[in-house]
Amino acid sequence: MNPASGVTAVFVAKATRTFCYGFLGIVLPIYLADLGMGATAIGVAVTSTLAGSAMLTWLVRRPAERFGARAALLGLTGLSAVAAVLLLASREPWLVVLGAVLGNVAVGTGETGPFLTVEQVVVARATPAARRTAVLSVYNLLGYAAAALGAVSVRFTASYTPLFAMFLAGAVVQAIAYSTMRAPATPVRSPGGRLPSAPVIRRLSALFALDSFAGGFVLQSLVAYFLHTQFDMALDTLGAVFAGTQILTGVSMLLAARAATRFGLLPTMVVSHLLSNGLLIAIAFAPTGAIAVAFLLARHLLSQMDVPTRQAYVMAVVADEEREAAASLTNLSRTVAQAITPALTGWVMTAIALSAPFALGGVLKIVYDVLLWQTFKDVKLRD
Repeated sequence: MNPASGVTAVFVAKATRTFCYGFLGIVLPIYLADLGMGATAIGVAVTSTLAGSAMLTWLVRRPAERFGARAALLGLTGLSAVAAVLLLASREPWLVVLGAVLGNVAVGTGETGPFLTVEQVVVARATPAARRTAVLSVYNLLGYAAAALGAVSVRFTASYTPLFAMFLAGAVVQAIAYSTMRAPATPVRSPGGRLPSAPVIRRLSALFALDSFAGGFVLQSLVAYFLHTQFDMALDTLGAVFAGTQILTGVSMLLAARAATRFGLLPTMVVSHLLSNGLLIAIAFAPTGAIAVAFLLARHLLSQMDVPTRQAYVMAVVADEEREAAASLTNLSRTVAQAITPALTGWVMTAIALSAPFALGGVLKIVYDVLLWQTFKDVKLRD
């Protein structure tokens, strides 16, 4: 694979895909409601989409190992095209949900799932270790920025059809981008199916699942509900607050590369995450809305620094032929864990306190940070 063309193709595909996710994540539940689905059924639909994302994350590993990244990514893009056709052609709710599952459309801006699994490996193989975190920071920053633009595009469309058509066009753009990637002459495979780094991958997967489970307590929609209910914040104020969090999230991506170069991948992951989790707990005890927002904004300046560093760390701690397996299993664990927590959060808010999810999520995330450091502080990187 030509390194430059591989990374460029991934960047184009990432921006195109997450632009579509930005508007699909908003319109899909509303569209299902218009088709007659109630709240319970929509919840099941979202869970089904997350389950589909987890399934595709698991299934994409072997094709990526056997046939290479280009073939696997083109296959996933074909499923996205089928999903877009279903959304355009049918008003049967179960077919719309099937399209959402095939198209992996409800993953949100903080992407997990099959595309990330394969693209992470492409970037790792095409980029020297010294630059890997910086390139992954740009990769993730593109995703957040494109998703924000996609969300804004909803304001300029009067019906669902143009949005679903854009999703289909996005699949075509992705296919063209991936087609420019050169397939390797001999696809990289795990020798005999064995994974020498299996214990390391299992420990990382378990710890990442804990972090993702804890993060489910403080999803953006739940934070917005808390600020609105606890401090009577209006929708326009909430819009400004979350615009600020997106900007600071982008800044944190850029800070991550510099911090990792100076302090190392693991220290950057752990220290930035610890500080952000202290701020997360502080939100639960904020006496005013202004102070709660200040804590939230400060947290977003730090909380995503571990995303590109985590991805770079996973790629650096295993052998090259194990990267597909490592990316698949760690992303799978995050996706599955992410699907569990939201069902618990409403009960926690009602039975304990409206602010309890912030404290609970923050404490669990601190446990993750401590365990991550204790488990991997002596593990040597492969490159």
